[in-house]
Amino acid sequence: MGRILAIDFGAKRTGIAVTDELQIIASGLTTVATSTLLAFLKDYVSKEQVELFVVGKPKQMNNQDSESEVLILPFLDKLKATFPKIPIERVDERFTSKMAFQTMLDSGLSKKQRRNKALVDEISATIILQSYLSLKN
Repeated sequence: MGRILAIDFGAKRTGIAVTDELQIIASGLTTVATSTLLAFLKDYVSKEQVELFVVGKPKQMNNQDSESEVLILPFLDKLKATFPKIPIERVDERFTSKMAFQTMLDSGLSKKQRRNKALVDEISATIILQSYLSLKN
């Protein structure tokens, strides 16, 4: 069984989370500059078996795609072309940034740590992955 890798795509930074090999636990992996995302994924997939990509789907409150979806679609085309054998699922990512910030508060992180946008992106990716795992089971 391979890992599931979740991507919280952003214009500047992208949060990444993965499951364990048994696909039970979602854990934050890292945040990378979006400009280096495909290179990072190629390297990661060369070392770890990835069975599925889960990519956040930004939606507005009225359930329409948010304006950032236009940035994600070209990335999805590149992802499919680079990894044609790894399927891609999309998960609604509404409120993940707010949930990530609340998680940071609940964890007792300092104000300085909570300003770390890279950490927010990584936690958001973890929440997206956990949402997918919850829907799957």
